Amino acid sequence: MKLILAVVQDQDSNRLSNALVDHNFRATKMASTGGFLKSGNTTFIIGTEDIRVEKALEVIRDNCKSRDQLVAPVSPMGGNADSYVPYPVEVEVGGATVFVLPVEQFHQF
Repeated sequence: MKLILAVVQDQDSNRLSNALVDHNFRATKMASTGGFLKSGNTTFIIGTEDIRVEKALEVIRDNCKSRDQLVAPVSPMGGNADSYVPYPVEVEVGGATVFVLPVEQFHQF
């Protein structure tokens, strides 16, 4: 058995959730915040049999696409600097960051 942790952008969350249900995967969703862009993410926790891991990864890959987005950089002083004029920077967002972990034991009470 494996535990899959998939961190996806909020924009992809509902589409992925529906696709996981359509493919008979049970998942728990948790709200999370990314450290770099300070934007909303959703972390999915999925437990599955070893033989279904590749299918789960395929569903995640098909429903979480990366895209370019303009963001305003954070002030280099970490606070409100009146003389700092942020210019938007284009960064790649979205997609999914996925961890697949072995499960020693699984209990359902």
